[in-house]
Amino acid sequence: MLFINNLPTLDLHGYDRQTAVVALSDFIRDNVKMQNDVVVVIHGIGNGVLRKSVHAYLRTCKNVLDFKIHYFNEGCTVVSLKF
Repeated sequence: MLFINNLPTLDLHGYDRQTAVVALSDFIRDNVKMQNDVVVVIHGIGNGVLRKSVHAYLRTCKNVLDFKIHYFNEGCTVVSLKF
């Protein structure tokens, strides 16, 4: 997945961990309803605090098939959803 500009995107820059997880949960729920199969979560690079929180939530979410760090940008995660 080289071109991610046309995918639904959630930018979590400036969020704290708890607020980011709530926003991510709502974002995933909304995209499952709209039947989008791939979404992008931008968490930034920094110290990795948001990335760890995002990935911890994605591991437990029943609507997530798979997720991985984008190949060319380690500040975002590409998430595959199931309906």
